[in-house]
Amino acid sequence: MYKIKFGTDGWRAIIAKEYTVDNLLRVVLGTTAWLKQRTGSPSVILGHDCRFAGELFAECAAKVFAANGVKVYLAKGPVSTPMVSLGAFKQKTSLGIILTASHNPPSYAGFKLKGSFGGPLLPKEIQEVEDLIPDNNNVDIDSLQLEDFIQSGMVEYIDLEMMYVNHVEENFDMEAIRNSNMNFAFDAMYGSAQDVMRRLMPDIDFLHCEHNPGFNGTPPEPIHRNLQEFSDLIKLSDGEIDCGLATDGDGDRIGLYNSKGVFIDSHHIVLLLIKYLVEEKKQNGKVVISFSLSPKIQKMCEHYGLDYEVVKIGFKHIAGIMLEEDVLLGGEESGGIAIKGHIPERDGIWMGLVIWEYMVKSGKTLDELIEEVYKIVGAFKYERIDLHLKEEDKLRIVANCEKGVYTSFGDLEVRKVETVDGYKYFFDNDEWVMIRASGTEPVLRTYAGAETNEAAFKLLEKTHQTINKK
Repeated sequence: MYKIKFGTDGWRAIIAKEYTVDNLLRVVLGTTAWLKQRTGSPSVILGHDCRFAGELFAECAAKVFAANGVKVYLAKGPVSTPMVSLGAFKQKTSLGIILTASHNPPSYAGFKLKGSFGGPLLPKEIQEVEDLIPDNNNVDIDSLQLEDFIQSGMVEYIDLEMMYVNHVEENFDMEAIRNSNMNFAFDAMYGSAQDVMRRLMPDIDFLHCEHNPGFNGTPPEPIHRNLQEFSDLIKLSDGEIDCGLATDGDGDRIGLYNSKGVFIDSHHIVLLLIKYLVEEKKQNGKVVISFSLSPKIQKMCEHYGLDYEVVKIGFKHIAGIMLEEDVLLGGEESGGIAIKGHIPERDGIWMGLVIWEYMVKSGKTLDELIEEVYKIVGAFKYERIDLHLKEEDKLRIVANCEKGVYTSFGDLEVRKVETVDGYKYFFDNDEWVMIRASGTEPVLRTYAGAETNEAAFKLLEKTHQTINKK
């Protein structure tokens, strides 16, 4: 019997191996049992991304929910995770469910749970659902007809894309963005944000905005190595494209490029967003970031007098605080960012539109806006290298971190260590490195921040030499 477990962000598994209709229906039955414990008239928003058999899986799930007394609002066609979260909030359903494996390779599918508040269901509740998943199911799926449930009103189609478009139009000066003298580009990475962006910004340059369930063999994670074609498109425009936006497979993570086709990491995006929200939107509130983000963000918070909190990696740790406190921005190094005025959910398109609005309203290039950030926090660059190691080597290095073995890396003396989620070592001149072990594979993630890319790579080189010796 295959044990279904929810990880950092839902259940993910390989299609046709562990991710089968039978196993999916076990999750549906567990979710149904949880809903019925909490309410007498449960309802769900249900959508799927662009992956193989998404529609089949969604319709099977809809039939079983409906057969067990759960009202289903079913999205027609692929939708992004933020659309489902917004739908759960606007429609006031008990849950939002999106069948997606996010940025995972194309062979994966997944199942994410969203709360009625419009963000990730909280860890305690996710665990409750997991505990109710049966070891098998006795559902005769072939005897259930979707049309019957549509006729009875237990399944109802919902246009989440239009709902999202209307929400954007209410919250942005879209006419100013569309009619500016700036040119933008968008790479959907074949993911589920492609159609909504065509509706919002029909005249920009589009890349990888076609149906391709295999993502052309590239995992839809918006990092530079997966976006070379997009970077080249911007470079070849010779300055005609002012800014490029990319989103991952389910549209909740952001990738960003300047007019030279240079990748702008999430550390810089977070800083830009804070500056715009405080200075131009006159907003304030707490900033909550994951441990792997740059300490430069703390410096900016101190500059504006904003509260600041560092949490473990995983957006669920941020979402819980956003529900309880007045949060201006919550962000992760992976490009998942949420801001005040929207739902407590990562949303790549929303963050991209905020940046584009900032550029248009200010009349400044992305590079000029980043220079203004540097005037506050100082210039910096960030690099990350994942080391694929034997499990015993990974465990040895982590044990050394725990025991305080690493007091220097080459000629760099450690001045301070933080251990919120991994190990972050601080040196002189605002330089730092971080070491964090993957919980799911024999990988050690190493991160570095310094004034230049060369200096950041040098930090990583010294770190790798030190940990390989001891």
